[in-house]
Amino acid sequence: MKASHLRLLMNIWPPYLAAGIRVREISADYRYARVELKLGLLNRNYVGVHFGGSLFAMTDPFYMLLYLQNLGKDYIVWDRAGQIEFLKPGRGTVSAEFRIRETDLDRVRRETEQGRRFLFDHEVLIRSSEDELVARVQRTVYFRRKPEAA
Repeated sequence: MKASHLRLLMNIWPPYLAAGIRVREISADYRYARVELKLGLLNRNYVGVHFGGSLFAMTDPFYMLLYLQNLGKDYIVWDRAGQIEFLKPGRGTVSAEFRIRETDLDRVRRETEQGRRFLFDHEVLIRSSEDELVARVQRTVYFRRKPEAA
């Protein structure tokens, strides 16, 4: 699927649409994505700042999608775990970026040779429009080469 089509589909996907999460960019090579979340009535918490669940949701499932598109159908790729550290109240618009490099792909291929599983941690920084750090998220991605491909 073309990255531009996936971006459009994700922007009308009910969990993202309801939370106000907008996928602003997915590069054609599936190596980069950028997501935004504007503060609104449906995603603010009791004290009027971004609901933590929405901040965490905006980081899911981008690493999985980027890797799946780059590794192909010989690999099983799952979001395995995630952890968020809230650093500052989120107000206004916040954003998160996701990048994978060729060295990341090489590492996954090397670590999953002969069908071994591999867990790879990626840090995602959620920043305000003023570039202040709002939250730090760790996403753990699971990889395994499919048995018939090993």
